[in-house]
Amino acid sequence: MEGNLLCWEPETELRAQSDPVLLQSRVLMKLLELEERYIPSASYFYCVQTHLQPYMRRMLTSWMLEVCEDQKCGEDVFPLAVNCLDRFLSLVPVEKRRLQLLGSTCLFLASKLRETTPMTAESLCMYSDYCFTDKELLAMELLVLNKLKWDIEAVTPREFLPHFLELLGLPTEKRRQVRKHSETFIALCTTDCTFIALPPSMVAAASVVAAVTGLQLQSPGMSNSSVATITYLAHAIRCDPSLLRTCQEQIEMSLESSLQQAQRNRISESKSVDEPERSSTPTDVLDIDL
Repeated sequence: MEGNLLCWEPETELRAQSDPVLLQSRVLMKLLELEERYIPSASYFYCVQTHLQPYMRRMLTSWMLEVCEDQKCGEDVFPLAVNCLDRFLSLVPVEKRRLQLLGSTCLFLASKLRETTPMTAESLCMYSDYCFTDKELLAMELLVLNKLKWDIEAVTPREFLPHFLELLGLPTEKRRQVRKHSETFIALCTTDCTFIALPPSMVAAASVVAAVTGLQLQSPGMSNSSVATITYLAHAIRCDPSLLRTCQEQIEMSLESSLQQAQRNRISESKSVDEPERSSTPTDVLDIDL
């Protein structure tokens, strides 16, 4: 009897499952040792970039996040891409017209590292409304790799998130809720210039605290969930609890500001439904006279 060859193609992309061994304390300590190597300069808008303004970075990173969501990328692609972006901007002056090319290049590199099926140069050109060519993207890729000395496997807040959730010992269902909200806060921090030079561990810990506070979760043995979580995570990342509390408050302020801006945008769109639609990509910065 002849055997039949079975060909199976999964409907969804397969991803590696988390390894519990990697949640050991020694791995967390190693991440804390390495994170400072990948923190961008806090003052690159003033010391390096003469053609760019902070709002341009926010426009670009918001667009990069939309691309990641549309491509259904893993949650760690976007923070890694923005880390490469900020580190490059800390070193090399960039013209406004090349900013979206740089952002696309960083997405290109991050997806190669973290995705089983990375973004293509052609798709990124399409997302940018063809404001650059695939050859320009590949040339920029080599420039970014050269300036970052090929060290692009950076430590981002996403690396710390599983460790903090493990430390808190939340039940499975609550852990999923906290993780989802924390990932949203991390993405928000990644688009906000306020958090550029903060250690990734602090951003991740503050995001978890903001999530626990917002969900009003009570963990076993915690009389006050928010205060206890701050104290516990501050000890884990070796920082002053007051600094972590300040970072959490800044995240909540950033969230409120983003919600207000979204509301203003909806009102503006409703008032201009009859006007021609303009591009929502960062190429709009070319039309602004600075």
